[in-house]
Amino acid sequence: MLYQITSFLLDIAAGLFGGACLLRMYMQYQRVSFGNPVGRFVFALTDWLVLPLRRVLPSRGRVDTASLVGAYLIELAQFLLLWLMLGRATELAVLPVLALFGLVRLVISGLTGLVIVYAILSWVQSDSPLADIIERLCAPLLRPFRRVIPLVGGIDLSPLALLVLLQVAAIVLGYLQAAVLR
Repeated sequence: MLYQITSFLLDIAAGLFGGACLLRMYMQYQRVSFGNPVGRFVFALTDWLVLPLRRVLPSRGRVDTASLVGAYLIELAQFLLLWLMLGRATELAVLPVLALFGLVRLVISGLTGLVIVYAILSWVQSDSPLADIIERLCAPLLRPFRRVIPLVGGIDLSPLALLVLLQVAAIVLGYLQAAVLR
């Protein structure tokens, strides 16, 4: 029971901080301004990790490698703590692979959440700055689907198609992780 509670709490913390690092990287990649509540929130959650990493890891083009490595290190720390709780200190070699799978899972779940929020906000016609930011972040992901899927009765089904693809990716990732860790 203690392991499950600790695992749950670590998963929430890693999801929050690792997801914020990934959101920071994606917002910088999409050149979304950080002068809004979302940007300030992301900076507040990630500066403690990203700024020191940035001194040794320069950006590669538009990709903020410090934010990506920060998210990976958070996943790695999560799995290290869980592994040590299980008493598997002799099997630490598998942790970098687990952290990589965790990072990809975090990307998939973050994109899923982003698309769901986008879909909900598109239904209510929100004029908030948050809606504009989410629109800018989702538009490049939805563009390929919008080219193929026509509007059905004035309804855009591209978010649904992207959500289905993300769920398929999560299933494939789970099977791939199981196959690699056997």
